[in-house]
Amino acid sequence: MSLPGSPADLPGDMDAETTGSRLPPHVGLLVLLHGAGGLLCAVGALRPMSPDTPVGLAWVLAAVGLTVAALLGTAGDRLPVPAQHAALALFSLLLALLAARSATAQGVVGLGPVLICTGLYAAHFLSLRAARAQVLLAVGAATLGALAAHPAGFGLPWAIAVLAALVLTEAHARLNGRLRTQASVDPLTGVANRRAWEAEATRGLARAARTGEPLTVAILDLDGFKAVNDRDGHGAGDRLLRQVASAWRTRLRTSDLLGRYGGDEFVLYLPGTDARAAEDVLQRLHGGLPVGWSVGTATAHRGDSLTELLQRADVRLYEGKRARRQA
Repeated sequence: MSLPGSPADLPGDMDAETTGSRLPPHVGLLVLLHGAGGLLCAVGALRPMSPDTPVGLAWVLAAVGLTVAALLGTAGDRLPVPAQHAALALFSLLLALLAARSATAQGVVGLGPVLICTGLYAAHFLSLRAARAQVLLAVGAATLGALAAHPAGFGLPWAIAVLAALVLTEAHARLNGRLRTQASVDPLTGVANRRAWEAEATRGLARAARTGEPLTVAILDLDGFKAVNDRDGHGAGDRLLRQVASAWRTRLRTSDLLGRYGGDEFVLYLPGTDARAAEDVLQRLHGGLPVGWSVGTATAHRGDSLTELLQRADVRLYEGKRARRQA
């Protein structure tokens, strides 16, 4: 499984599956975009800037914006990623329609900051490719709308707004991607760090509780790792950790998430996997490694927390170690 790059997947972002108390940020800000846009359209309909202001359209856009905001808020953490993309694209198209019917040049230019906000939202919550696609849609549609508008004299300010939206989106998306990687990836092995793994596993556990699908976690501990460090030095230990993590990643399914929990201990999140299927997955991890390893697994039961799952897996890990020593 790739590390969170979709909405609300930054390790520092708390979402509704984790807190149960508020909207996840990627939904909350979409609600804000559509809701604020609807309210501003309502204000424009109540106090038009010009006798030519399309009051009827403003009321329609106000109703659409507030309705979409309400629907997004109701969906909350259940909002699927395609719906998030669709809601942002809809906002861009509504913005283009508003630009096309603007009665004054100031009305067109005033949409520039909204265009920038759209790009920054996409840059923060979407992948770099998706953010580029969304800002190009917003810029292209709004520019076509602006060109269709009756007033003139907004060319230079609009060009500046478009350029700012494109540059800021690209810069923020690149920076956000770098920060996301630094915040979620173990720098030594390249797998998920403890914080990112726990965040994803907690979300998966909440989904499994809703859907009833199985979920298993595993703790994997390298055998004799301390001896490698003592005998060959910490550099050799680091190389061994990288080798093991790289080999395991190539043998796991796309949906699985491997994380480094600390020292020579790794954790594995196996969604849609019961105890028997987990054994099959773990069998694929054996062989071709210069070090042995021990494992303990736990399959989720209704009402389990991630801490409880990990505790059961840890108990089984050390039961297995003791059984091998006594054999």
